[in-house]
Amino acid sequence: MSRRVRRKVAKKGKDDVVSLSYPENEVEDLGPERNGFVDWTSLPDDTVIQLFSCLNYRDRASLSSTCRTWRVLGVSQCLWSSLDLRAHKFDTAMATALASRCVNLQKLRFRGAESADAIIHLQAKKLHEISGDYCRKVTDATLSVIVARHEALESLQLGPDFCERITGDAIKSVAFCCPKLKKLRLSGIRDVFADAINALAKHCPNLIDIGFLDCLNVDEAALGNILSVRFLSVAGTSNMKWGVVSHLWHKLPKLIGLDVSRTDIGSTTVSRLLSSSQSLKVLCALNCPVLEEDTSVSTIKTKGKLLLAHFSYISRGLSSLFAETTKKGRNVFLDWRYSKNKDKNLNEIMTWLECILSYTLLRTAENNPQGLDDFWLKQGAALLLSLMQSSQEDVQERAATGLATFVVIDDENASIDCGRAEAVMRDGGIRLLLNLAKSWREGLQSEAAKAIANLSVNANVAKAVAEEGGINILVGLARSMNRLVAEEAAGGLWNLSVGEEHKAAIAEAGGVKALVDLIFKWSPGGDGVLERAAGALANLAADDKCSIEVAIAGGVHALVMLARNCQFEGVQEQAARALANLAAHGDSNSNNAAVGQEAGALEALVQLTRSPHEGVRQEAAGALWNLSFDDRNREAIAAAGGVEALVTLAQSCSNASPGLQERAAGALWGLSVSEANSIAIGQEGGVAPLIALARSDAEDVHETAAGALWNLAFNHSNALRIVEEGGVPALVHLCSSSVSKMARFMAALALAYMFDESRIDKFAPMGTSSESTSKSVSLDGPRRMALKHIEAFILTFSDPQAFAAAAASSAPAALAQVTERARIQEAGHLRCSGAEIGRFVSMLRNSSSILKACAAFALLQFTIPGGRHAVHHASLMQGAGAARVLRSAAAAATAPIEAKIFARIVLRNLEHHQVEPCI
Repeated sequence: MSRRVRRKVAKKGKDDVVSLSYPENEVEDLGPERNGFVDWTSLPDDTVIQLFSCLNYRDRASLSSTCRTWRVLGVSQCLWSSLDLRAHKFDTAMATALASRCVNLQKLRFRGAESADAIIHLQAKKLHEISGDYCRKVTDATLSVIVARHEALESLQLGPDFCERITGDAIKSVAFCCPKLKKLRLSGIRDVFADAINALAKHCPNLIDIGFLDCLNVDEAALGNILSVRFLSVAGTSNMKWGVVSHLWHKLPKLIGLDVSRTDIGSTTVSRLLSSSQSLKVLCALNCPVLEEDTSVSTIKTKGKLLLAHFSYISRGLSSLFAETTKKGRNVFLDWRYSKNKDKNLNEIMTWLECILSYTLLRTAENNPQGLDDFWLKQGAALLLSLMQSSQEDVQERAATGLATFVVIDDENASIDCGRAEAVMRDGGIRLLLNLAKSWREGLQSEAAKAIANLSVNANVAKAVAEEGGINILVGLARSMNRLVAEEAAGGLWNLSVGEEHKAAIAEAGGVKALVDLIFKWSPGGDGVLERAAGALANLAADDKCSIEVAIAGGVHALVMLARNCQFEGVQEQAARALANLAAHGDSNSNNAAVGQEAGALEALVQLTRSPHEGVRQEAAGALWNLSFDDRNREAIAAAGGVEALVTLAQSCSNASPGLQERAAGALWGLSVSEANSIAIGQEGGVAPLIALARSDAEDVHETAAGALWNLAFNHSNALRIVEEGGVPALVHLCSSSVSKMARFMAALALAYMFDESRIDKFAPMGTSSESTSKSVSLDGPRRMALKHIEAFILTFSDPQAFAAAAASSAPAALAQVTERARIQEAGHLRCSGAEIGRFVSMLRNSSSILKACAAFALLQFTIPGGRHAVHHASLMQGAGAARVLRSAAAAATAPIEAKIFARIVLRNLEHHQVEPCI
């Protein structure tokens, strides 16, 4: 996997490491300098307080302890009137430590049940607003204690995730304890019964904003008793009795805004509410299937009231709320924010609309119902971008999360809707998101980075992000001490690093070092950030220059540490993929050897081939395949149990993905270069699964399997095993039918090895050292079949006219024409041992004219100038005395013309490499 998209907000783990974060604001003139150092204590008090205000509460508390001056300034009431606890772990101990600073705390945001339990220890009795998310485990008892200790509470919001363990009993406690309550929004309550709602009506006379969102049951009649309510939302709530609603709610005397989005409300109820309510001004009914499918909906008379639905033009409808006729732009919320004529009632409506629209759009994006493509392209994307510019931080966060979510089609396969992504880009969304990512608020940084990451799956958007300076911004966020921010930034770099054009820019911005540091910083328990950091490094390591930087930055050690110690399959998979890519550059750098020499690396990768997760097995096998190109690694892998593990993997992957099959066969191919390993693979039962993989229809799979069988066939015992296991028909089929020239070539070489008369008898005993009996295998039929198809394979590369011209003349042009037709480009990457070259040279003396031609054809492929290992092969041929044998083959009267011409070409290749003097 090369990239990842994310739908949901990540959960905060329990083991978050907390250290100093960095503010986005930069201060150029920091006051007087003494001996080259800034005297921070000389800064004006208001400047220090301004700097403190840009830090999260933990960093603020840490800096306050550095000197007396800052200690005094650090407890200024203006710094502690609002507190966002979501960024870091917050428990009872931390609450107790902060209590002295929170005497005048008025606004609090928290995340999770542990933070909720610790709130009371802040002793912030003047608290007016509490907002919490990830409240699934918050209980009635916890909420009851919180409200009992904060009687001045005016606003309580828990969501948008479901409050599964909160019931109507806790709502009654809220009513009894918080008489000043003005706003109550709760998500996912199972049953909001009448007693709880009536308690609110009785004890909270100032309650004007109520939201029971995504609840299972809400007593509609009781809600009709809260006469103070001005804004009411039951979005996503099921089991509503709309007859009761239409009969009672229009009587609510102060009701201005009603949100019934994502419900099964029908046109009858909508019409009754709009026509009968004297106070209602806005009814929001987005994503209401029953209403949208009703053909009579167009006949509903709104009587000057605003109905917001998917079938209406929302921005145009919103502009009707303004007395000024000039408010007809697409970004109505922006027009309102900059309007000079401020109307209190309109401000209340627009503020409420921002909240309910951001919530509904986010929920709709998460559920991704069918049939909304047109809405998202024409209205939804623009609305989210507009809401992202809100002055309400929670609205901004939900809008950014909505942008990150609505583009996603398939989470697991990193698929996004290109049309939606480019709609965001066209509307200026990239610049807006990058500006949001530069905010000093960590919640906004996290959500903006997530949106950038998901959108960057689209290549055009990724280019725009890079051009707008997004790479530097994401690299900066990746250094954040807030794990959620760092995680989303690493995700953005992961997706951007897919593009070859972005790899160098990420490295130049310091991204490689930042990603490696993330692994060391969050190694205990930070699965999400570790997976994304390793995934980004894997993409970067595919580039030769970047792979060197990864190694220099300590990436080999970091990735091996993940492969050895992390138990999360996503991290294991990306760490193995990164190690595979680091080892894939051959002789161009030393990373292959470096990975093999890292303590525990090979053992960890061998162990990962036994993982229950296919992706982990695939990447581990791929890493071992690449590492096996190094001679020392090849033997070390075998010593670490790699032969047994990979044979087992090959035996078990008959129904696996082609990717896993290819890598399993490829790793065995790489190991089988060593004769000792080749023998061990045969003895471990590796022949049969490789033959099965050679029968695969997938080109990459049967090509690598053919390569492995070619190496195995070099050994006499393995050759006999291939015959007995039915390998000859499989190789013959590849030799004649594969669309891959390389697969056909290696299948032909395997067959040539197997039926070279100098190495195999007509009737041969078959058995392993562990077998007490042996059996005879008749080779006449298989040999005839093999030679027939080897000959047919060779003839596909011969042109009678070109061969005739080459035979009549030794002119270089004639031989070059034959060479060009015969050349298999990929064969130039194969590296043969001295024994293998000697085997082909010896085969030139074989009595079979077909095997002579095959041997000459193989040596031609291995020595063509420009081949990666051509000089190496030419040197080996000199040591094997090949020139004399080649001359003899080229001059033999009984040799086939193919063998003669190929031999003459090989002689010319040797001359080119200056191994043999001119002949």
